[in-house]
Amino acid sequence: MAKYFGVLPESLEKQYKNHLSGFHEWPEKEHAADWLLFPQNLGSRLSIDETSLSSGELYTIVTNKSAKGGKGTLVALVKGTKSSVVSTVLMRIPMSERVKVLEVTLDMADTMDWIVRESFPNAKKVTDRFHVQQLVSEALQDMRITERWKAIDEENDLIQKCRDEKIHYRPLIYSNGDTKKQLLARGRHLLYKPSGRWSESQKERASILFKEFSDLEHGYSLSMMFRSAYEHSKTRNEAKIKLEDWYRTVEEKGFTAFITASESIRVHEGTILNYFPERSTNASAESFNAKLKGFRALVRGVTDLKFFLFRVTKIYG
Repeated sequence: MAKYFGVLPESLEKQYKNHLSGFHEWPEKEHAADWLLFPQNLGSRLSIDETSLSSGELYTIVTNKSAKGGKGTLVALVKGTKSSVVSTVLMRIPMSERVKVLEVTLDMADTMDWIVRESFPNAKKVTDRFHVQQLVSEALQDMRITERWKAIDEENDLIQKCRDEKIHYRPLIYSNGDTKKQLLARGRHLLYKPSGRWSESQKERASILFKEFSDLEHGYSLSMMFRSAYEHSKTRNEAKIKLEDWYRTVEEKGFTAFITASESIRVHEGTILNYFPERSTNASAESFNAKLKGFRALVRGVTDLKFFLFRVTKIYG
């Protein structure tokens, strides 16, 4: 646009900001960096999440699912994740409106739980499925990473021994061309997916991986068992029964990472089971966060936070 009108881009940006945009007359300008609130965008189904706008500074964002990521999506944006601060801002909305919120999807953070408890007393809290599944997947990846560090230590010791004996070190190479540490590093992605979605090379790698590290095969089975509870449960009671079976299997296997994950899931079980049968997720919040990051990239970073938020509110407020 600057090129079309024959002016410097910096000059056009300043003219837009200072004279054309209405930024300096924006009523929320003084407190925009700390909080923004749009009571008119409140709906019966909300999402709450956190995001980083600039320099790693976290903001809590509340969005309205019915707006589908367009105009009217943003309900509140508050600096930080402290429940008392966020709740204080949300309580500026009259109670008569807040009690109309019937559902809020959120992650497993206790602060988010308290924000919803204090601000939306009639809302059913639904813990996001993908955050819960990620916790279980991370337990499996923790087992893989532990084995990989062992393989690296083992290789380092063998290399040093060969040096001491002045012989050339030759690592063990499996039939697919991987060494032990490469097998564990390259096996990362296949552990996230059901076996039916493995490529031919992943099937070969998985066969070798599970033969060499049987605990990883058992851990993978636990991860897929948990995934199945989500995919094949149609009611809250069905999911509850499958979760109890999973808890028992985790205890039998005795893997530390999975025991920790199962204890965390048991603590949040009530809101996790609220996922059934409506199957509400926090995908809308994650999508909105991606849009904010995309807009941030489009404007080449956030040099003026208030002006950036002003432009965000024009699009989503």
